[in-house]
Parts: sequence; C-alpha cells; structure tokens
Amino acid sequence: MRIVKLDSNTKKDILTNLLKRSASQMSDFQPAVDEILNDVRENGDEALVRLTEKFDKVTLSKDSLRVTKEEINDAYDSVSDELISTIKKSRDNIYNFHTKQVRQSFITTEKGITLGQRITAIEKVGVYVPGGRAPLSSSVLMNVVPAVVAGVEKIVMVTPPGKDGKVTPEVLVAADIAGAHEIYKVGGAQAIAALAYGTESIPKVYKIVGPGNIFVTLAKKTVFGIVGIDSVAGPSEILVLADETANPAYIAADLLSQAEHDPMASSILVTTSKELADRVSDEVDKLKDRLSRSEIINQSLDNYGYILLADDMNDAIEAVNEIASEHVEIQTKDPYQTMTYIRNAGAIFLGEYSSEPLGDYFAGPNHVLPTNGTAKFSSPLSVDEFIKKTSLISYSRDSLEAVSDDIIRFAKAEQLTAHANSVATRFGKEVLDVD
Repeated sequence: MRIVKLDSNTKKDILTNLLKRSASQMSDFQPAVDEILNDVRENGDEALVRLTEKFDKVTLSKDSLRVTKEEINDAYDSVSDELISTIKKSRDNIYNFHTKQVRQSFITTEKGITLGQRITAIEKVGVYVPGGRAPLSSSVLMNVVPAVVAGVEKIVMVTPPGKDGKVTPEVLVAADIAGAHEIYKVGGAQAIAALAYGTESIPKVYKIVGPGNIFVTLAKKTVFGIVGIDSVAGPSEILVLADETANPAYIAADLLSQAEHDPMASSILVTTSKELADRVSDEVDKLKDRLSRSEIINQSLDNYGYILLADDMNDAIEAVNEIASEHVEIQTKDPYQTMTYIRNAGAIFLGEYSSEPLGDYFAGPNHVLPTNGTAKFSSPLSVDEFIKKTSLISYSRDSLEAVSDDIIRFAKAEQLTAHANSVATRFGKEVLDVD
C-alpha cells in the first residue's frame, strides 16, 4: 500500500484532493435513470418485466414478480441449519440493540395548556436489497429489523433475481426471519420506481431504505419528495487509527476485509508509527493476492487505499475527523481514551478484537452507515428512520386569551393580518389591517 506523509498539503481538503471521493459522475447516469422511472410510472408491471429481462437477463411474468411462500420454504431447504441458526442469532442481536432506540410519545399539561409529541410508525416502507457481487443477507437484517421494531405495518422488500429467476436462498431466509411482509424479484432503478409510484403488483410505499449501485442511488435521490429515503449512500469505507502498539497483521486483515466490497471502496490506515506503516503495507502485499476477490481488492487499493503517516496523535485525529469514515477502528494503547476525540464516524470499533466484520454481521448496531464524509452530519440507520413525530397542541380559552396580544403583535409585525385576526376574533376583537 502507498504511504503518504500527512503535511499541510496532503491535509488540505483531504477528501477531495487526496482521496478524490467527493467527485461524482452521477449526472452522467441521470438521463437513463429518469427514463426508467418514467417507464415504470407509466407502464407499471409491464415495464418491470421488460426491464428485468433487459438488465438482469431474466424472463419473468407479471404473476411471478412476487416471491411465493413455496419459494421461501424451498429457500430454507437450501440453507444449512447452522447458517439459519447464525442468521437468527444475528437477528436477535440487532433486534435487542434497536429496541433501546424506541422513543415514547409524551404529553405535558399545565394551566389549561396541553402540549405533546405523538410517535407513530411509518405505515409502509420499502427495503432495497442489492444483488450483484455477493448475496447480502446481513443487509436484509439491518434494514428490515429496525422497521419491525418501529412497528411498520407493511415492509415491502425488493431485490434483483438471479439468472435462474429466483432470489438467493440466503437472502430469502434472512428476509423471512427478519420479518419482511412482501418480497419482489425486481432490482435497479426500476425497483425504486415501483416502490415510489406503485404498480399493479407492488404497493406504493412512504419511505425507501437500503443501499444499491449508482442507478439505485440516483433513483432514490430523484424520487425523494414523492417518498422519503434513508440516505444517498456511497461505496464502503474503513479507517484504522493506530499507534505503535497495534498488531500489523490485524490491521492488514481489516483493511482487506473492506477492500473486497467494491473497486470504489476505501481502506485507510492513519498512524503515528513509520514502523507500523511499513509492516502493515508488507502484510497487505503478502495477503491480498491470496484472497478470492483479489481482483476487486487490488482495484480498491489502487483507487482508495492509503496509509497516512502523521507526526503525532493530534494530527492523526484531525485527519480521522476530516475523513469522517463509515467505519473507524481504533487500535491504540488506550482506545477508549482516543475515542473521546473522534467526532465524525459512522461506527467506532474499539480495540484489536473489535474488527469491522463484527459490526457488519453480528454485534447488533446497524451496519447501514453514513459514507463519503457525511458522518459529519448524519447517523447510522436506526428505528428513528421508520417513525414520524406529530406535535400536539391544545389551549383552553383562558390560556389562549392570556397570550393573544403577543400572538397578534407577532403576526402584525410580519404583516400577516389574517393570522392576527384568527386569534383576535375569538375574543370579540377584529384585526383587518396593519397599524
């Protein structure tokens, strides 16, 4: 891996100038996405069948878009009992963690004034699960389980079919265990269109969550406003912050675990130790070509693999906060102390035995995390994504009269006479012009 000294030049706008992850070519794909969205909006299931044949090379009928109970049962027969048990354990960990995020409605009453906030689940939610390079059963759990915890009444999952016209058995089993209510064999921008607009088979939902390729991401971005979305996700990222006490073999393994996701994935070590930097680089070079996804790994490391060498821990932490990585591992002498200085990260993994895949699959916190620097202002997927808050306001006659002059004064200051009159008329007053 390349080693870069952190100095005034390399630290400046590090995301744009060094990592080059702020550049976006999304606009090149927008016309194609718009065409797909319009096609599905106008032609419904017929467009889904046609586009699935075009992009996925699979011929389906309108009647076969929805996954049947028989297909789910067959999927269980194709998955080992051991993996089913593991999926259930992971589901339980995710469920238990997310139940702690549940918010409660509240009411306050004092002197004729009742104020409150009502928490309700979003009624219908769509979950996109990508196909492509690997069957992501873990993504099913991470997106569906918080919706179940929140109390969503209808969870509609979409995922592209394989060449055999079926959904990967592991994904179907995970969806059933997680609690998805309906599953459809459609992917890409056309699946997002179906969820946003509705078709004869697929119900329109109120919010769409889940990661996908650039077409899916652009489609979600485009339909935002018609439906809600969780985020505009980018490629995966890992950043390891380490000092001279860290184990280079562990760090190399963790960097490679993220690089295998995607040629656009980012794997970064930030360290104060030149010796550690050299040893991690050597470990990566020894191991990367022995892994099954070595071609993807090499592309990823060539694109966005860096070892950043800092003069001291203050400079290292400054770089970590500027990069604001999706996953941040802290492998220092006192990781809990170091953690207190990290302000921007999707998830923080503390200590050498808290490797990033622990969060991907099993620990319980959500692995759907902010990417591309957005951890500076956004958070992991949570139960909050699946609920909405409604304010409650009730005043008695006496309590409104006590503040009526203040409201009228405020409204008149903004030259909104009808607002002022709305209050004044309840007390025999009339405000029809602005003094």
